[in-house]
Amino acid sequence: MALPLLPGNSFNRNVGKEKFHKSQHWGFCNNVSMLVSEDKPGIGGELLLGQKMKPKYSVFPKGMGSDAPSWVAFDKQVLSFDAYLEDEVPEKSQENYRIRRYKIYFYLEDDTIQVNEPELKNSGMPQGTFIRRHRISLPPPDEDQFYTVHHFNINIDIIFYGRTFKIYDCDTFTKNFLKKIGVKLNPPGQCPEDPYMKMRRETLDCMEPLRPYESFDTLKQFLEYDRKVLRFFCLWDDSASVFGDRRELILHYFLSDDTIEVKEVMPHNSGRDAMSLFLQRRKLPKYGPPGVYQPGQITDRTVLNVYGSLTENRVGSYLLDKYKLGKVDQEFYKDCDLFIGATINVWGRKVLLCDCDEFTKTYYKTKYGIENFTSIPCKAPPPPKIERKFPPYTGFGSEEDSLRSCIGLIPTRLQRNFKKFMEKDSYGNISNTLRFFAKLFTHNYADVDRMFVISYFLSDDTISVFEHIERNSGITGGKFLKRIRVKKPGQEVFKSELSEYIKAEDLYIGAKVNVNGYLFLLLNADEYTLNYMETNSDKFPMSSIELVLQKLKEEESKSREIKQVFTAADCRHTKMVDYNTFRDIIMSLTVGKLTDHEVITLARHYQVPEDTSPNMNVLIAQAHEQLKKNTFENFERLTATCVYQDREKKKVLPSKDIRRLCKSSRLPLTNDLLGSLLSGFEDSKEQINYESFFCALNWRMNPMPKLEAPSYMKERCEDEWLGMPSPIRVKCINYIRLLKDVFGLEE
Repeated sequence: MALPLLPGNSFNRNVGKEKFHKSQHWGFCNNVSMLVSEDKPGIGGELLLGQKMKPKYSVFPKGMGSDAPSWVAFDKQVLSFDAYLEDEVPEKSQENYRIRRYKIYFYLEDDTIQVNEPELKNSGMPQGTFIRRHRISLPPPDEDQFYTVHHFNINIDIIFYGRTFKIYDCDTFTKNFLKKIGVKLNPPGQCPEDPYMKMRRETLDCMEPLRPYESFDTLKQFLEYDRKVLRFFCLWDDSASVFGDRRELILHYFLSDDTIEVKEVMPHNSGRDAMSLFLQRRKLPKYGPPGVYQPGQITDRTVLNVYGSLTENRVGSYLLDKYKLGKVDQEFYKDCDLFIGATINVWGRKVLLCDCDEFTKTYYKTKYGIENFTSIPCKAPPPPKIERKFPPYTGFGSEEDSLRSCIGLIPTRLQRNFKKFMEKDSYGNISNTLRFFAKLFTHNYADVDRMFVISYFLSDDTISVFEHIERNSGITGGKFLKRIRVKKPGQEVFKSELSEYIKAEDLYIGAKVNVNGYLFLLLNADEYTLNYMETNSDKFPMSSIELVLQKLKEEESKSREIKQVFTAADCRHTKMVDYNTFRDIIMSLTVGKLTDHEVITLARHYQVPEDTSPNMNVLIAQAHEQLKKNTFENFERLTATCVYQDREKKKVLPSKDIRRLCKSSRLPLTNDLLGSLLSGFEDSKEQINYESFFCALNWRMNPMPKLEAPSYMKERCEDEWLGMPSPIRVKCINYIRLLKDVFGLEE
């Protein structure tokens, strides 16, 4: 039993101090782990023995020296060498020696050695651990020493207990370690082949055809690739043969069993019978058609003989032909043979692979590293378009009906544009009809004053003309032209092409329209027509305010003259002129560059808004007419009721009380008219003087003159409209805004 480490106990004092009182930690120098010892005094203040005798840092690399803690640095680090041993075999004619392979392990932590022999099947010898792990002494006469790392190298002989092991190679870690400690490595050698193992392998190869079982394992492939199919888009160009054409195909490659299925993409109206499959699912040979084979010629196994028990209907075993003499070898298409741009043989038909789906691209990118998947266009180029020439119009029926007899074998009725008819047909307050006022452009004095209304129907592009009925004119008015499509003048009658008809874009104010030989001058249009044309200014350039202003900006040289003319016309400096004056100034200064329609577009854009509030006298006159028709005269009773409700005797009541009183007394006035009258009589406090209100409604005591139709101003468009009111609601135009937008002139 060792004595405790106490002062005065000198037994194994140095060892005790070095073992228990040395403070250590690990450092690195030149990428080699080293042990660092700190200079701390021991018992009594003196240095420890290890500090006196050893340097502060260890200069030995891993595995060198006799440092006590080396096992910590080299823990679980082992050098591995490959070696063999020639073992003599006496008294045996088949072999004189055997080559036995070994693994030599050198443990760096304690310089122990272990030798293992890999196990061989049916060797008949005990294998595994040949020399257990321990320190092995050198052969005589140095048996007092042990093997260290410096005794090992490649391509040398080493002796363990009288047996000579020939080291011919080692692993990568061992080579690096030996180079690091300064060992010059020899070139690696080769392990000779064991003659008995060679003879035994040849014997087994000769015996292998007699084995009764040969495995064809397809289950793994099925479980891994079941329901995974590669899809290619293909093209079979058969246009070189008689009645052949280009056919689009879809190829399916089933990864589970390497079979191929081909389907045909049947276009519409192709004239071919729709088939479900172009090629039934099967393995596709590369060189087909291969011909006709005898039964049993195409097989996976060739049975030489059958042997076994004597019982009926039972076979004990059988012999297979390993070399498969007489077997017909067939090469089938695999996934590696399929790629974009490849041409495969489908039973004599050359099929080009043009494209594939995303799953197929991912499969080839993962398995084969293919990155280029540029598709090949498989669509056939469009055939040259043959221009159809139709015979000229014969004059019987309409041109459209005659053309239908040339298009088909059985003439069909012309189909109208139903979508356009539904979108542009009149419904509600939207008429979808453009109406223009016109007169005949003629030198016949009797027809100069005749006025017409030309209606253009947007639903079917038809035109109707109606003449204004004027009494004692000697001309029967009414329908001048029924609703039909009107051809443009100057076209040949008997021709193959269809005639052109008058469109809505050809109609505008100031245009001359030839309707079946009658020349009409369009003088004006109604409010709906002008609004429609301004809304669709892309189709009607005459109603585009931007284009009109662009034409005026071209007259910038006359800007000062235009300003002076407008200033002279505005004598009262109201910054506005009437429509007739505005038209005369614009038409005279632009010298015919603007049409009447463009002048109207300018006037409508810069018009002065009118006061739309109703006149009180007009409202009272309308109320008198309603009261007269219903002979209502109970105004005194209404006034007495109001006096009764007026507790404060102020002769005023709230407007809501007056309204309720009028409703309860059944005053024969509409809600809108009554509301307008009450709004006109109420004050800032929403109160009404009931005496003045009912006195104004008393049509017997305070009669109002009869209503007269408002007088319309006559605008001129080349000539005055003979007594007809103009539908243009523009009375005054703000010319200051116009000059600012066109020329930028200040007031």
